[in-house]
Amino acid sequence: MTERKPPRQSFESWIDTQIREATERGEFENLPGAGKPIPASNDDENWWLRGYLRKEGASAAALLPPSLVLRRDIERLLETVRGLGSERLVRDEVRELNKRVVEWLRLPHGPYVPIAPVNADEIVAQWRAARQPKRPAMQADTPKAPRTAKSPSWFRRLFRRR
Repeated sequence: MTERKPPRQSFESWIDTQIREATERGEFENLPGAGKPIPASNDDENWWLRGYLRKEGASAAALLPPSLVLRRDIERLLETVRGLGSERLVRDEVRELNKRVVEWLRLPHGPYVPIAPVNADEIVAQWRAARQPKRPAMQADTPKAPRTAKSPSWFRRLFRRR
């Protein structure tokens, strides 16, 4: 515990006295990072935070506000469900994400980012399409089938409906 500054002593001399006494006791010897160069500055005001996260093995994504985490998770949803084996698991993943989105929409905090629940049927359809094997492309020398009936132009179709 730190002792109180004596009433008649200035702050500068009191701090200098504490540093000198700690140096005499050897409290500044064998500190981590002693003798290592100070990291080069790259005009990043959060260099110390990035270094700490790197040292601890943590990701900077843990510092994001919930709205940005949800936006990122929505954008990465197809990558997340790509490896799942069944439609039920895909729907469960979408249901869990939508639950988090609705919770945030009820009580938003942090920066406002426009997000909305995801349509599970669309994600399942995209998941199915990604799992189907690709058909081989048609060869250039293969003749195309002739068109039997010519469809009217888009302009004529537009006015025919009225």
